[in-house]
Amino acid sequence: MALRFQILTRPAIRALQAGEKLQEHGIVVERRGSGDLRYSVNIQSDGNRVHRVIGRESEGVTREQAERAIEKFRTEAREGRLDLPRGRKRHRTTAEAADEYLERMEEGGGKNLRNKRRHLKSRLVPFLGKERLDKLTEFRLLQYRKHRQGEGAKLATVNRELATLSHMLNRAASKEWRWIKAEDVPTIPRAQEERKHIDILTPQEDDALLKAAVADQDPDIWLFVMFASNVAMRHTEITRRRFDEVDWQSCRIGIPQAKAGARLQPITIALRDALLKRREMADDPDGWIFPARTKLNKLPHRQSMAKQFRRVVIRAGMSAKGSKAVTPHTLRHTGISRLLMAGTDLKTAQTISGHKTVAMLMHYAHVLAPHVDQAITILNRGIPDANAPSLHTPSNEGNSEGGSVVPISVGNSAA
Repeated sequence: MALRFQILTRPAIRALQAGEKLQEHGIVVERRGSGDLRYSVNIQSDGNRVHRVIGRESEGVTREQAERAIEKFRTEAREGRLDLPRGRKRHRTTAEAADEYLERMEEGGGKNLRNKRRHLKSRLVPFLGKERLDKLTEFRLLQYRKHRQGEGAKLATVNRELATLSHMLNRAASKEWRWIKAEDVPTIPRAQEERKHIDILTPQEDDALLKAAVADQDPDIWLFVMFASNVAMRHTEITRRRFDEVDWQSCRIGIPQAKAGARLQPITIALRDALLKRREMADDPDGWIFPARTKLNKLPHRQSMAKQFRRVVIRAGMSAKGSKAVTPHTLRHTGISRLLMAGTDLKTAQTISGHKTVAMLMHYAHVLAPHVDQAITILNRGIPDANAPSLHTPSNEGNSEGGSVVPISVGNSAA
C-alpha cells in the first residue's frame, strides 16, 4: 500500500533550501550545500533501529526508491537479516559457524582439534545448531549446561565443551573474521570444578621408569622419558622439538609454539648430554629429535609416544599411581611438584613449567604440605614442666579486681 504524504510532497521537496530537510514516514530528504538532495531513512522495525542513506537525487534516487527501501528493511528485520556480515544473505547458524570454524582451525594448524570437533559435532551443535550465532545468550548456555549434567556429564567435561564454544565465539567476533559483533558474545557460564589430587612419582619410581624405557624396543622412548623427567614439558612440546632449537652452551631449548606462547625452556645438563649423544647418531643433526618412523605419518615428527609410554610403565611394574594411570603428564606433575617442594619461588617455577600464569601453579599447592609441617615446628613451644604453674593467686575477699599476677620462674615451681 502506497504511503500518503502531507509534508514530504514533491513541491515541498523542490522548495527546500540548502541546509533544510523534511521528514515523514521515516524518509528524510535534505538539501545539501551543493544543491543536491540526499534521501535517507530512519525507522524502527522489530526492535531494530535502521538508519541508512539511500542516495542522492543526482544519482537518480527518488522518494519512491526510499519508500521501497523502507519496505525492504522491514522485511529483512522480520526475517532477521539486518546487519548481515559482508557477502552473506542470511546470518550464520551455530551449526554453519561450527563447520567454518573447524575448517579454518584445520587450515591454520589449530590446537586440540580432535576434542574441539567432538565437542561441537557431538554435543554443542545438536543442542544449539539451529540458533543464530549472534543470538546465543548466557541463559541458553545455562540451559545447555543443565541438559548435559542431566545426561550425566561431569562439570569438567561441560566446562571443556563450553571453552570450545567460547573460543569459536571469540574468533567469530575478531577483527579478522567479523562474523558477529563483540557485544554479541555471551558470558560463558563455567562452573567451579573440584580440585583434584595430583599424584607424583617417587625418585625410585622415576629410576624404574627410565630403566624400563632403556630396555624397551622403541629407540626413542628412553629419550622421551628423559625429557619428561628432566624439564616437566608437555607431551606434544617434547615430540615437536628439533636439534637446531637447542642452545648447547646455555642449556636452553626454544619452543616457538606452545600452549602459553613461545618461550625459552631451561633444560638440565643430564638432558643436554643425552641430546648430544642422540645427535651424534641422528641422520639429520639439525633436524627433528623424534623424527617420524614411517611414511604413513602426516607430520615429519612423531605425534604421540603414549602407546610406548604405557608399555614402559607396565614393564616398570607401576601401571597405576593411586587411582590413576601413570601417563607422561604424571612426570610433568612430578617435576613441577618437586620444584615447589624444594622451595623454588613461583615465578621461577613458572619459567620452567611454561604455565601462562602463576595462578596455574597453585593447583600444585598441596605438595607444599610437608614444608608447612616442617615450618610449624619452629613455633612449637610446650610448657617447660610436667605440671603447669598456677598463673594467678586466689582472689582476695572483697577485692573485685581479682588476684595478682604471679611471675613464672624458669626453674621448678614451688610446691
